[in-house]
Amino acid sequence: MTNWPDLPLSSWRDTRDTLHMWTQIVGKIRLKLTPLINHWWNVTLYVTSSGLTTSAMYSGDRCLTIDFDFVAHVLRVRVSDGREKVISLEPKTVAQFYGETMQALDELNVPVRIYTTPSEVADPIPFERDDVHRSYDREFVERFWHALALTSDVFTNFRAKFIGKSSPVHFFWGSFDLAVTRFSGRRAPERPEVDAMTREAYSHEVSSVGFWPGDERGNTTYYSYAAPEPDGFRTTKIHPAEAYFNETLGGFYLPYDVVRNAADPAATLLMFCEDTYNAAANCGNWDRAALERHA
Repeated sequence: MTNWPDLPLSSWRDTRDTLHMWTQIVGKIRLKLTPLINHWWNVTLYVTSSGLTTSAMYSGDRCLTIDFDFVAHVLRVRVSDGREKVISLEPKTVAQFYGETMQALDELNVPVRIYTTPSEVADPIPFERDDVHRSYDREFVERFWHALALTSDVFTNFRAKFIGKSSPVHFFWGSFDLAVTRFSGRRAPERPEVDAMTREAYSHEVSSVGFWPGDERGNTTYYSYAAPEPDGFRTTKIHPAEAYFNETLGGFYLPYDVVRNAADPAATLLMFCEDTYNAAANCGNWDRAALERHA
C-alpha cells in the first residue's frame, strides 16, 4: 500500500489550470516585494505543512506572508502588525480571486501593483479578465499538496548530500513545478539569443530535478535536466528502468505513477535524482570531490 496519492491530470485539469493562475497572482506579488536573488530564487513559493507560502516579504517597516492553506482551503494574508485577511479557496474565477487578493492587500495597507498577464503559458488571459478558469476541486488540490509534500521531503534529503551551491527546494509558479537545482560552480556559456529571465536562470552550469503535474505536453511526472547539456548525458543509463530521455522536452522523465506504485516510492525517486545528477556531473566533468558530502 502506498500513501502517495493518485493524481491523474485528466481528473483535475481544470482545477490545475485555475490553481496555476492563482499561484501566479501570489507569486507576482512576491516578485514585486522582494529584491532579485540569483536565478530568480526570490520569486518562488515553498511547501508547508498545509500548502504553499511566500515566506516573509516586506512592505516598508512591516513584514507579511501569503499562505495557501490546502487543508482549510483558504488564502491567508498576514501582516506583522497583527492584522490578517482570509480569502476562501472555492470555485471562483481568476478575475474574482485576483480582485479579492488585491483588495485584501489594499485593506492591509500593503501598496502593490503587479503585471497581470500570466507568465510561461500559451494564450495568456490577464488576471482581471480571466473568467475562463474557475474550477476548484478540494480533493485533488489536497492530493496535489500531499504529492508536493512527499516529494519535497525526498528532494530535501537529496539536497543535503551536496555541499556546493544548491537552490532551496522551491515551487516555481510560472512553470508550476517543484524543483531543486545543483550547480557545478562554473559559469555557463553566454546565450544572447534567449530572454533576460532565462539568461539569469541559467547563468551557471546546473543539474536540476523536479516534479511537474503536467499540461497539454504530458502527464504528471518527475524530470531532470542538465544545462548546458554535456556530451553523453542523454545516452546514460538511468534508474529506475522506466526513466527515459524526452527528446521534445529535453531531459530525463520518470512518470509519477511509477514512483507512486513502487514498493518504496521515496527510494525510487531518490534513485532517479541521484542517477540523473551522476550523469550530469560525470559527463560535465564536475569537481565532485569538492561538491559532495562524503561523511
